[in-house]
Amino acid sequence: MTEQELQFVLSEGEGLFVEFKERPDKTLAREMTAFANASGGRIFIGVSDDSQPIGISIDNPLKSKIEDMARNCDPPIPIKLDATGSILVVEVPESPNKPHACSDGFFMRIGANAQKLGRDEVFSMGIRSGRLRFDEQVCWAFDYLSDVDEEKVSAYLHVAGLKATLPLTEMLANLEVLKSENGKPVMTNAGVLLFAKNPGYFLKSSPIVCAVYQGDDKAVILDRKIYDDGLLGNIEGATTYLKRHIDVRFQIHALERTEVPQYPEAAVREAVVNAVMHRDYFDMSGDTTVEIFRNRIDISNPGGLVSWLRPEDFGKYSRTRNRLIASMLMRTPYAEKMGTGILRIDQALTEAGLPKADFRYDEFSFAISLSDVEPDALSAKKGSQKTSQKTSQKTSQKILEAMIDDPEITISRLSEICGVSTRAVQNNINNLKKIKRLRRKGPDKGGYWEVLDGG
Repeated sequence: MTEQELQFVLSEGEGLFVEFKERPDKTLAREMTAFANASGGRIFIGVSDDSQPIGISIDNPLKSKIEDMARNCDPPIPIKLDATGSILVVEVPESPNKPHACSDGFFMRIGANAQKLGRDEVFSMGIRSGRLRFDEQVCWAFDYLSDVDEEKVSAYLHVAGLKATLPLTEMLANLEVLKSENGKPVMTNAGVLLFAKNPGYFLKSSPIVCAVYQGDDKAVILDRKIYDDGLLGNIEGATTYLKRHIDVRFQIHALERTEVPQYPEAAVREAVVNAVMHRDYFDMSGDTTVEIFRNRIDISNPGGLVSWLRPEDFGKYSRTRNRLIASMLMRTPYAEKMGTGILRIDQALTEAGLPKADFRYDEFSFAISLSDVEPDALSAKKGSQKTSQKTSQKTSQKILEAMIDDPEITISRLSEICGVSTRAVQNNINNLKKIKRLRRKGPDKGGYWEVLDGG
């Protein structure tokens, strides 16, 4: 490892594949078994927890001590030692002979920590030993030289707070999304999902499907959009779609007007990130979906709870089927802390005065529902009610003017013109019909709007 590569690793900090230790203490065996039982990784000895290189004295007795620790694990763990200056690097490959144990028990690398495994988890690992995870498999159809989107790589590095100090190939290799086969760079599925120009061309489970419905069921679709712009682009696209299509009311405080969305942005974002991070990308039978109804939002994905997480432990511990994807997202503001997303969703909903989220899962699927409260439970102040009424009147007028200009205009287009959600547009149209200012001529598709003088 060159000094430049070391500096890049230090700037990344600890993660799924990297552990820093000031000295080789008795916990080193835990870290080695944790990496061997997971996806492998590197332990940098002589580096403080805050990523500062403090160095150690590297000699043969020290190397022998560490090799003895690895051999004393059950079964023994093959390691490779390398030194860069006064930093000793212990490289631990993913083991085909997992599970491994040290004198303190069985451990696995989860996020940036070595977590101890229970009996059932160890038993499950033994059954599944040798099974490759989707995000860590190589996508052989992907041509690294022509299919990688360097703008997406740059955007990720910016969001993750990393500097592009290395050539592109070396940076992606250090992020563990690029491997080398016979001297040729090959991209993992996680790398394709993040950095491909067209992820859905290679991986059919890549896109997110978003839709808005008129009522509380799927009888009438008002709008639908598919996002396939990489994991970060999908998260951003789906979150923006939700913000654009959910209702907004206004509260007046002194001389200031505050917008209050129907659902808190923090809860919406966490639910989308959870679906992207934890979906079963092996399962091509269903999509990751974001569905907006009159009284709720449903966000769902293929893949139920991972086998190592018991239903009674849901929300208490983090177990992810896509460890590489989770590691990449955890470096960004989208998923800063592993295992706290469920808590943050409920916390945001509680602060907004909404019911807690409804989580539904089985062996094959997972869904989150964010529900609105009944209208009379909002208890909006008079100033807020008057402001909402005035805002609705202005929106109705804009709708009528747009329909006069274009009688065949769509709900989605009206939403863009008025700057409100499709739900708000539909509510205004319903009111205009009631007061006989508006009439629909012909079917939903192929018909047109007729603006009336009023009755």
